[in-house]
Amino acid sequence: MFRLWGSQNQDPQAQAPNASAQSWYPPSVATPLSSSRPSTAASSSSNSYGQRPSERVQTPSHVSPSEAAEIISSLKDKSVEELQKLLSDTETYNRFLASLDQVKTQNHVKGELQKETIQLARENMEKEPQIMELRNQCRITRTTELATAQERLNDLERQRDEILRCYSPVHLLQRLQESMNKTEEESETVNQQLLDKEIELGAFVQKYKKLRTIYHRRALTHLASRSSPMA
Repeated sequence: MFRLWGSQNQDPQAQAPNASAQSWYPPSVATPLSSSRPSTAASSSSNSYGQRPSERVQTPSHVSPSEAAEIISSLKDKSVEELQKLLSDTETYNRFLASLDQVKTQNHVKGELQKETIQLARENMEKEPQIMELRNQCRITRTTELATAQERLNDLERQRDEILRCYSPVHLLQRLQESMNKTEEESETVNQQLLDKEIELGAFVQKYKKLRTIYHRRALTHLASRSSPMA
């Protein structure tokens, strides 16, 4: 400690950049500035002033050479006592930090972002009545138009199911069988009319022949449908 800060033979201005670099920047920036000093001196400086505030250890992840030069320039004219106070006194350190142009720029940007955020929040709050109105309209739409559309959809689905049922193979075979039975009954009726002499022979032959032709055509169709794999 006394070798680094107490000796009057060493130039304070030569020590200031090294103290600043170790307080502010990662080894990639601070190393070129302190490479000429013995490693024992650097270790002594770090051990002697280990009481630095914890927030000072969190250095920026990227520091350009120009920014480093500006900060070092602001430190090089300070005396040893001032540098010691920067390292030991939090209030002094914070005042110096706030006086840097880079920090001022960041604070300005932060302030502008806060203003924009507040402005956006106010605009959103002003739009809240409109949002509530739109929500009410959506609720009304769901309870009225949606219900009507759902009912219409249910009707269409019932119609679809009815049509599919009517044209299903089983239903078609059933209707064909019913038609065969009806034709068979009509044939029996015409035959009974002939026996009861309620119809002439010529009319009977023509009518009975037509009915039996229809019956046998339907019977063949029914038989072929039942033999089909789709049935």
